[in-house]
Order: sequence, then C-alpha cells, then structure tokens
Amino acid sequence: MKPLRILTIFLFVLSSPNILLSKNKNGVSFEKNNDSKNTVVTSESKVFNFNSSKKNEKATNVFSITKYDETIGYGFDYDTSENAAFTATGLNITKSVYFSTKIPEGNYKVKITLGTNNKNSNITVKAESRRLMVDQYSTKKGKSNILEFNVNVRNSFIDNSASIKLKDREKGDLNWDNKLTLEFLGTATIQKIEITPLEKVTTLFLAGDSTVTDQDVEPWGSWGQMIPQYFNTNIVVTNYACSGLALSSFKSSNRLKKISSQIKAGDYLFIEFGHNDEKIKGPENTAWKSYSDLLVEFIQVAKDKGAFPVLVTPTQRRSFNTDGSLNQTHGDFPDAMRAVAKKMNVPLIDVTQKTTSMYEAWGNDASKKAFVHYPANTFPGQAKALEDNTHFNAFGANEIALCVIQGIRELHLPIEKDILKQTANYDPQHPNYFSNWTLPMSTRFEIAKPDGN
Repeated sequence: MKPLRILTIFLFVLSSPNILLSKNKNGVSFEKNNDSKNTVVTSESKVFNFNSSKKNEKATNVFSITKYDETIGYGFDYDTSENAAFTATGLNITKSVYFSTKIPEGNYKVKITLGTNNKNSNITVKAESRRLMVDQYSTKKGKSNILEFNVNVRNSFIDNSASIKLKDREKGDLNWDNKLTLEFLGTATIQKIEITPLEKVTTLFLAGDSTVTDQDVEPWGSWGQMIPQYFNTNIVVTNYACSGLALSSFKSSNRLKKISSQIKAGDYLFIEFGHNDEKIKGPENTAWKSYSDLLVEFIQVAKDKGAFPVLVTPTQRRSFNTDGSLNQTHGDFPDAMRAVAKKMNVPLIDVTQKTTSMYEAWGNDASKKAFVHYPANTFPGQAKALEDNTHFNAFGANEIALCVIQGIRELHLPIEKDILKQTANYDPQHPNYFSNWTLPMSTRFEIAKPDGN
C-alpha cells in the first residue's frame, strides 16, 4: 500500500535565477494518443478563462471555485481549492493551488496569461510529479506577462497488448493518472491557461533510477524533474526513470519498449544507471558484462530510430573519507560506462566526476543540505530524523541538473542551443549553497524513502 501522503505547506529558505520562458516556434496540430488501453482519443486544445470581465465563448470559463471532478474533467485538485480566490480580473494565487484537467497522452504547450496586480508578484509553476517549469517568475506591479513551457503527459500503455509494469508505489503518482496537473506557488493573478497539443517538438527522454526520476512528493528530488526549467519551448522532457531500477529492470518493466515506441529522429535519450545495478549478484551481473551489454542495447535503441543517445555516469553517494575526500562507492561502474561510450562513439556526461568535485567543495556538513537530511518533526508525523545520503532534496537535485546542463554545453550537443540564455555556466568546484535557495516546497510529501536507497 502506498504510504500516506499528508498535505501541508512549508516554505524553506532555499534560490535559483528567475527564468523568462521564450516563445514557442513549433507548429500546432492534433495527434492521436492512447487515453486508455483500448480507446484512441484525439487530443484537442483546451483553454480555461479565469477572467470574469472577459467572458470567452471559445474557452471553459471558470469564475468560481470548482473542485476537480472526473465527470466535468477539470477543477482545483488535492484539497487546495480553499487556497484559490477570484477577483474581477482572474484567479488570485496566494498559497499552493493545484489545477487539473483530464487530457490524453501527448506533448503539450502550456501558455499561462498573468493579469496585473496592485503589487509585485512572484509565481512558481510545477507540472505533474513536481517537474519544475517556472521558477519564481517576478512580475512588477501593474504589469501582465505570458509564461510558456512544454509538458509531457503520459500513461503506461504501449499498445493494445503491452504496457509498462508500474510499481505499486507509482500508481498514485501524478505522472501516471489521466490528467495534467499544474501546481501554482507564490502570489499572482492568472487570467487564462491554454493547453495546446504539439506534434513537432524535440523530445529529451530520460532513462534512470531514483536520482533521475520525477519524485512525486517532498522532500525528495531528482535532477530529471528540475531540468525542464532550463530549456526553451523547442524541447520537451519525458522522464521514464523510476526509483529502484537497474538497466535490467528498466527493460523488463517495458520502459525501454515504451521509449522505443515514441522516440524519433532528432530526439535524445539520456541514460543514467549504476546505483542499483551494482547491487545485483551473480557472475554475469558485473560492470564489465551485463551492465555494459545493456548499455549497448539502450544506445542501439536510440540509434536505430535516428535519435541521439547520451550516457550519464551515476551521481555519487554522500560518503566522505576522514581526509575530506569522497569515497568512490560505485566501483567499476563509472569506468565501464566510460568504456562503452568510447566503444560506441557516443557522448558521455561525467556526473560521477562532477558530483565528486561538488561534494568535496561543500564538505561534510554543507553537503547534507543537498540531501534529505531533516531533523525529527520537520514534517507532521515525522518522529525520526531523515538521514539519506543517496537521495537529494530539491536544492541538491537542481545542482545535479546544472551539472547535466553544463555537460551538454561542454559536449556542444545540438540541444545546447535550446538552453535558456539566462542559465549561467556552472562550475561543480564552486557550487551554489543552500542558504541562497528560495524555491517554495510543494504541499504533498511523504516520509518513506524512495526505492533503491
């Protein structure tokens, strides 16, 4: 049974630069998607108008609190409707508000029109399982703005005979339901939300474990859910990573098959494994045999479709030696991945090396602030301290995402041109510090550690 998830609101004194999202240059069209195992649904644009002073006959007008309901297919979700308020010019956000709409699998452009406020405002937007789309975007008093980003909505079905084998813990995650959920944090007035299907967009697929996956709830975080904020609207990130998986279990659960059914020429497949692969026993289950062989297979899936495979060595665990250096807990696995990259002539982002430099620069004490280290009673029902040296909080996950972004730049991958210009170069030897981190936490959390700890 999935652990109880408790709604609460926490704002940690945690910063990353404000991001202004660029305009989308992709064409708009309709595409067919599997909304259920046996039904093909045509995906259409959806427009929600919250501005009662400008009633829109072509939109769904929402001028009062409407709780999400499967029948109508939209509304305020996860017991946050009481945090929403309406003024003459739109939906007024002052606390965490979830808004959901029923929608088929596919890639979508989301356009949010912000109304004018009588004071400065600051809004953060997360999608689905806490994917960070807009980080603390500030609007001056009396000004209106438009935010745009791309989001992937998915289900577990591959075709009429196959589907991803979801873990029990995943089945309640926002990533796997039949709707698109947006969480708004901060203060702002929202006049309109437009959701438009995208047919032509470069997709960045992620295959990995708990250090990559979209962690559904606080205080857990992974780099895969932080990286969308750093790309313009030429890119959509599709994250099939899952806690506790190795290359072999990722494949056997049909996640690689799902990627193969979707990936196309010009897309990317980033592959990061190692944490769980090294735990598998047996003479064939070594870095130089099964791990290396499966990496080759994953690479070939991307190449066969004309996509770009990129290997990413595993994030380090937080394990210090007495002299302040980091203990290398992954054995031969990073070297094996480096060897496969050379053999297959594919690019490699050495996150193992980058996180080694990062943790050593922080040192033993400061590095705890990047991981799930919280004293007892930080969250309701948390009787014991959380001390996890594998899994990151949002701050640490964002630092890893910046390492990956820097790796893309260093390799000069074609996707480099789609990194937002405001994203500064990142030096792991001079990392950011938790004291400057201000991203508001989401309101859904659980105490249980992710699989694969």
